Amino acid sequence: MKLLLTAVNAKYIHSNLAVYSLAAYARTYKCREDRYEVSLAEYTINHHPDQILSGLYQKRPDVLCFSCYIWNIRCVEGLIEEFHKLCPHVPIWVGGPEVSYEAEAFLESHPAVTGVMIGEGEETFLELCRYYGGGGGLFAIAGIVYRDGSRICSTGTRQPLDMNKIPFCYQSTEDFKNRIIYYESSRGCPFSCSYCLSSVDKRLRFRDVDLVKRELAFFMDKQVPQVKFVDRTFNCSRAHALAIWRFIREQDNGVTNFHFEISADLLGEEELTELAAMRPGLVQLEIGVQSTNPATIAEIHRTMELGRLKETVLRIRAAGNIHQHLDLIAGLPWEDYDSFVRSFDEVYALKPNQLQLGFLKLLKGSYLHEHAKEYGVISHTGPPYEVLQTDWLSYDDILRIKRVEEMLEVYYNSGQFEVTMKVLECCLHSAFAMFAQLGDFYERQGYFGMSHSRLRRCEILLEFVEKYYREATDVIKESLIFDLYYRENAKTRPAWAANPAEWKPFTRRLCKCGSQSHLERFSYRFPDKSVPTIVSLPRAERQPVYVLFDYARRDPLDHQAHVQEVELSVGNQVHA
Repeated sequence: MKLLLTAVNAKYIHSNLAVYSLAAYARTYKCREDRYEVSLAEYTINHHPDQILSGLYQKRPDVLCFSCYIWNIRCVEGLIEEFHKLCPHVPIWVGGPEVSYEAEAFLESHPAVTGVMIGEGEETFLELCRYYGGGGGLFAIAGIVYRDGSRICSTGTRQPLDMNKIPFCYQSTEDFKNRIIYYESSRGCPFSCSYCLSSVDKRLRFRDVDLVKRELAFFMDKQVPQVKFVDRTFNCSRAHALAIWRFIREQDNGVTNFHFEISADLLGEEELTELAAMRPGLVQLEIGVQSTNPATIAEIHRTMELGRLKETVLRIRAAGNIHQHLDLIAGLPWEDYDSFVRSFDEVYALKPNQLQLGFLKLLKGSYLHEHAKEYGVISHTGPPYEVLQTDWLSYDDILRIKRVEEMLEVYYNSGQFEVTMKVLECCLHSAFAMFAQLGDFYERQGYFGMSHSRLRRCEILLEFVEKYYREATDVIKESLIFDLYYRENAKTRPAWAANPAEWKPFTRRLCKCGSQSHLERFSYRFPDKSVPTIVSLPRAERQPVYVLFDYARRDPLDHQAHVQEVELSVGNQVHA
């Protein structure tokens, strides 16, 4: 009996922890008398559906299973329908958050599906394997909703699993060299955020720290590039978090990066001291702020000390060794346009390495999904169920925030315009206003919906500055050149850049490694990352500033080139 677990991921670099864990559990606890085999099939939503369909068909499964999420459910539904036409005798099972909370309705609308595995699936899938291998009945398997002739039956919920019983599912990493490894050391969440599915499961459980250490050591021995913890609030147990952070610092291999979702306001002095001692680039932190409006925070049942969060984020930033990713959600209750502008500006002022501006999604099973009408929330009918309008935000407001989101991604989160954004911020009273005005400019010029090169993005930004902030044109021209070479040794120079032949003798002496370095001349000095000022005035004597960009020595947090100002003279003297 062959059971096939199928994952359709959002991107190739993603791996599907759920199907790996189910397969490992079923293989580990397989008894001698069990007559089943479990295999995996991974695809992405970018694969053509016919390619996935033919792949599944050629594997000849006796039972076909799908892992379902908001990003793949439409693809999975199509695959189920087509596969069932070809193999109507093969049972099809689904699991995952997109089907767990309305399982009966899903079965009623998808007659080709045999059943739904609800919630945690390891033990449920093991028992399904044994059932199809020739033993027992479906009615005896807890945690499923299934079709029995014309009836739809439910066996109720399953008791939470002891996390220490779950086997390690990454014994072989050959297929993960260029992919993100997802890992969990806990399940459940102690908080009750109304937009989040994690709040549904209050049964907080941890994997034994010694077991976690052995598994993390495996990743480091294999020099896995990134391990992303999927724990919903990693530091909700200080002792657990501190033990793991101390271990990865002490065992650091100089290669592996670890990503954690945390509540910054829960970090104590001991954890902050430990984080400050990390190698730059060893750890990155994702911190959900969501809103700075006290009324919104209270309404969504979120626990957060905003003042403490800000202090912590600034302290971590000052240490300069950890990439911080802060999150905001547009469309939450009691957050109108002006309130969201304030939330954005407050979080932007913390200068995270990335600021993710997301939009409320009415996830099945969440409190907000059940109470959407009370808040006047109108959302897309289909996945990802994103907000269109609320009692506080009109659709026009949402559209303008959408434009801000795109400009934020292009000009801030990409890291490709770091210096120019610092200069441009001085022209406006509000960071949100800056991105909003830029987004409106893109809209009027018809630039949205087009694929732009990085150099074209520079040209558009210069168009914007020349139209609205002409007095800043000269310095923006230079900051854009700085940003171009900050990220890479650009092969194409903008039209306004000086001819590099003018300082070619200096380039020959200083750039000994070919494309690994670049020398550029400026009339302005641009700030170091640690300097709060944006840009100094031109030198009084109008002497040029020469900057050497070294691509062999990149910043481990944002991968920008190492920058060094050099003093050059006609007598061929070079001074750092």
